[in-house]
Amino acid sequence: MQNTATPTHCPYCALQCGMNLTPAPDGTVEVSERADFPVNRGALCGKGRTAPAVLASGVRLTSPLVRSGGELVPASWDEALDRIATGLRRTRAGHGPDAVGVFGGGGLTNEKAYTLGKFARVVLGTSQIDYNGRFCMSSAAAAGIKAFGLDRGLPFPLEDIPKTGCVILVGSNLAETMPPSLRFFNELRENGGTLIVIDPRRTKTAEQADLHLAPRPGTDLALALGLLHLVIAEGRVDAEYVQERTVGWEDARAAAMAHWPEYVERITGVSVPQLRETVRMFCEPESAMVLTARGPEQQSKGTDTVGAWINLCLATGRAGRPLSGYGCLTGQGNGQGGREHGQKADQLPGYRKLDDPAARRHVAEVWGVDPESLPGPGRSAYELLDALGTDIKSLLLMASNPVVSAPRAAHIEERIRSLDFLAVCDVVLSETAELADVVLPVTQWAEETGTTTNLEGRVLLRRQAITPPEGIRSDLEVLHELAARLGVEKGFPTDPEEVFEELRRASAGGPADYSGITYRRIVEEDGVFWPCPGSAEAAERPAAGDTTAMAHPGTPRLFLDRFATPDGRARFVPVSHRAAAEEPDDEYPVLLTTGRVVAQYQSGAQTRRVAELNAAAPGPFVELHPRLAARLGAAEGDPVAVVSRRGRAVAPARITTAIRPDTVFMPFHWPGEGRANTLTNPALDPTSRMPEFKACAVRLEAVRG
Repeated sequence: MQNTATPTHCPYCALQCGMNLTPAPDGTVEVSERADFPVNRGALCGKGRTAPAVLASGVRLTSPLVRSGGELVPASWDEALDRIATGLRRTRAGHGPDAVGVFGGGGLTNEKAYTLGKFARVVLGTSQIDYNGRFCMSSAAAAGIKAFGLDRGLPFPLEDIPKTGCVILVGSNLAETMPPSLRFFNELRENGGTLIVIDPRRTKTAEQADLHLAPRPGTDLALALGLLHLVIAEGRVDAEYVQERTVGWEDARAAAMAHWPEYVERITGVSVPQLRETVRMFCEPESAMVLTARGPEQQSKGTDTVGAWINLCLATGRAGRPLSGYGCLTGQGNGQGGREHGQKADQLPGYRKLDDPAARRHVAEVWGVDPESLPGPGRSAYELLDALGTDIKSLLLMASNPVVSAPRAAHIEERIRSLDFLAVCDVVLSETAELADVVLPVTQWAEETGTTTNLEGRVLLRRQAITPPEGIRSDLEVLHELAARLGVEKGFPTDPEEVFEELRRASAGGPADYSGITYRRIVEEDGVFWPCPGSAEAAERPAAGDTTAMAHPGTPRLFLDRFATPDGRARFVPVSHRAAAEEPDDEYPVLLTTGRVVAQYQSGAQTRRVAELNAAAPGPFVELHPRLAARLGAAEGDPVAVVSRRGRAVAPARITTAIRPDTVFMPFHWPGEGRANTLTNPALDPTSRMPEFKACAVRLEAVRG
């Protein structure tokens, strides 16, 4: 590669911040600001600035590994690939195709996610594929589809946020999870708008708010219903909008009226005056938004919870209008695109449903297979992991670390250990990769080209800036080689742009239509917002320079004319409060909630290998209120055991008045003794199949000696 700056994007969160990468003479790569990219305007958090550290030799994997004598030892690519093909073939022959599982990740590019889904269904013939994005945005996606007919994280660009009148931010600590985005909310307040933050903790984000509400974990549904009750009681419903643009209002209204303010105060701990002030701040401006993140979504009732916040937007006329609406702050780097193109258990490319005959015919034609040969929907992520070693005997895993990130993690680790065969593709030797029979070292973001779709629905191009170390291959090359070894010689190209051209055809006409998007357009326009349909001719014969595919401008703002439902109207969905799957009791009297810290990311597989980030966040901790600490007899820094029905974790106490006295918080980035997900509850939302990460009952124990 030439020693010139390559404009690209950060490998971490769904902001996909723009950055420039320049190879240095010593073989490293330097990050510099890219001020022209509108999402971050040059700003980068510590993770983005230090991302190249994971590229260093001694940090990243540089050779395939195979298990021999109980140890992982270096091997040739041919030996490693042959072992994987043999393991998968043996399982299929002995137990059937559904005994082979595939688990992907929200960090995979669109090209990789698309190819992984195709590989599972065409080469392996298995229905057992899902990905870790199920743990991220699935409840918001399910609620958005119910209400609007379409799921896209944000239905408007981030640049609209400073121009609205009020934002209610529910369960998001974006000052730590997406620091560059905080400027949009600061500008909102500078422009005279207001910010309301809803979080059980007084986070760095809550400190920036005009109003902070601190409900008990697991009660966001009751809170939203209480606010809608007040909107109705105070005569703030936009009756004309409700009549013209929605259906189902009367049932939703009746459900909300059963949640009067004093009742909601008893459930949530949020006072009636605060509820009334929230309604006033939200309803008085001409425009307003509700943005949710993992707080309300990672619950066993997450779909209904998000649905209640959407109902609040619809009742007040805050959806499908300029500078207003409901949005989800997608978490993972390609969490949006990752769920659109086929690595989710029930979906085909273009966000098509796998059980839709027309969708199956369309995609099968692009793939050159019989629609009847495509398997049906499979298990969701946790259910797939829970079936390992019993119904599922072998697993191919890419870009995920469930030993740390899955709920009830000790149990999932046991299930992974019980597999007949495990193959992992990763850039580092994660805790899950350490258990594998074969580990393949694959290229990272700076070493490859491919598209991602950020939280706005903006399709972006990450560009290769440096040459990977000798012997490293891409995930596309891995799938190509495995397909050939399993008898499918064609249909799995290794060039990402060639894959994207096929993805365009496969997505054409679907809800997430990329057929009008090309690599050239993405570069020229700083990303293209889907849906972006191309002409029928372009969908049949797309090419990077095909001007017929460029007629549609993309869709930065959704729903301004109609919603994506058959009649164009949004749907109110009546919902009612229900308790968390596991409420405190005499044995487990405290609530645990989990989340992130600014210097680490997800399971920490990469960020825990960066010295600067480890210095800022060296390990897990238990955040608890002084009153709770006094009852326990714990001082700052003392080891504290947190015990749930699923296990025990130990970490130093961090004592603060920023958390409710009935709640403790643990970050989930670390394995071992302080693994927060040892404790979390895998109770699933009945619609989204999202586990209840955000609320479970625990007790605290002092650790003596």
